[in-house]
Formats: sequence, C-alpha cells, structure tokens
Amino acid sequence: MAFTGLPRSTPPDPRTALAGHPPDAPAHAWLDEAVARITDRPAAIGALFPAARRRCGHARLDEHWTVDEAARAVLITALPLEGEPLAGELAGLFRHGDPAEQRAVLKALPLLDDTPDALAGEHPGDHGRLGDRALPLVREALRGNDSSLIEAALGPYGAARLPDGEYRQAVLKCVFYEIPLDRIAGLDVRADDELARMLADFAHERVAAGRDVPPDIWPVVRAFPVLDTFTDLLTAETHAAAPDRREAALRALKALREATALTAEPEEEA
Repeated sequence: MAFTGLPRSTPPDPRTALAGHPPDAPAHAWLDEAVARITDRPAAIGALFPAARRRCGHARLDEHWTVDEAARAVLITALPLEGEPLAGELAGLFRHGDPAEQRAVLKALPLLDDTPDALAGEHPGDHGRLGDRALPLVREALRGNDSSLIEAALGPYGAARLPDGEYRQAVLKCVFYEIPLDRIAGLDVRADDELARMLADFAHERVAAGRDVPPDIWPVVRAFPVLDTFTDLLTAETHAAAPDRREAALRALKALREATALTAEPEEEA
C-alpha cells in the first residue's frame, strides 16, 4: 500500500532562486568568475566554496535555499567532474567545511543526480554523475546531532539511495529530533508497513510515558495495517492506572481519528 499523505520536497534550481533575489553587482561578478575558475580548474573550489558566504551573503531566498547555500550549489554544479573524482571533491568540501558548508553540499547532491526517477519507484543504482558515491556523506550527517544536517541529508538524494532499513531509522531520528516529516523527501513512496510499525511503537512509548505524540506521524501510521492494532493499544491505555498515561492515550486517539477522518474525506467525495 503506497503512502501518499505527505508531499515529496523537490529542491528548486539554485540559479532560479538567485535570479529571483539577485545579489549585488560585486557578488554577482564574483560568482560568475568563481564558476569560470572552477570550470577551468576544479581544485579551485577548495578556496572559493568557503568564501561564498562572505562574498555573496546569507539571506534566505526561499524555503530551501539561503544565498550562500544557493551560491555554493552553483559552484558544485560547475565542477566538470563525475564518478570518483566528483565524489572525492565533495567529500573534501564536506569534511573540511563548517555546518553551513556541509549543509550546502548535502542540498546540492540531487542537482548532480537523477534521483527523481528513483523516488518514483526505480532504484537509481550507479547512474548519473555521482551514483551512490556520496552516501557516506549522507550517513555521516545522519549519525550527528545537527538537525539541519539531518534534514538536508534526507533530501531527494539520500531518500532515493539509502537502503530501506537506514531510511526508516533516519525518519525515526527525525521524529526524535522534532524535524517535521513534511520536510523529508521520499515519504510518499518509501513509507511502508515496517516504518509505520516503528512509528506506532514510538508513539506507544510516548503515551506510556504520559507524553504527547508528534502529530505528523499519524498520516504514516493510519495508511498501513498496523493502524488497527495500534488503535486497540491506545484504547487499552485509556484505562491505565496513571492519569497522565490515560490522558495521553485519549489525546493520541483523538488526533489519530482526526487524521484518519481528514484523509478519508476526499476519497468519500470522489
């Protein structure tokens, strides 16, 4: 059963984002020159990449890019490399960069690959300029505790290429870190029974501790067969001895029923 409760986010072209909010003339000239230098000598990106924030600014352009992120993505896409040489250059930028530079690398990964086809149901394998070679960077970000890097790691590249088990664990980590699931790519096609079960177990643990459940897990849970068993568990918790536990269960049941009703309405109208 395919889960379609949350949208898949697709990164906008950084050039388009910059064109809508163009940097001042000196910054624009610097970026054009930097692209030309990288095209001529790829190793030049090592010095130019960190300078993008200082030379171009860091204001927010849209929901996906800041100015420095977009500028750095433009520099990355200018690299006339593919395969291992491209992966090696990206690894150097990531591992020697500060969190803002690392975030820009992660956000640029889909621009180097054909990940949308993979999210539509076909594993991308080793196709594209980069293939799976940047997955070590995705995994490194997911092992850390910087929520902005975790979110960037689960963009379209990571969502398309992470194995099922790693993707599920990454989504669960997002729930722990209170990263909204509508910011995570791939849920509309990669959510499955096992992920729904893991999220239901997490929700049950929260209820048992008398705590509220993040509301954005309900669209995933309600789309799979685990829903019936989980509803029975929550109903049982409404008779728990601890008042906090009973009240948490009642709130969770109410939220789950509301989420189920909201998603059922369009189907009934159709």
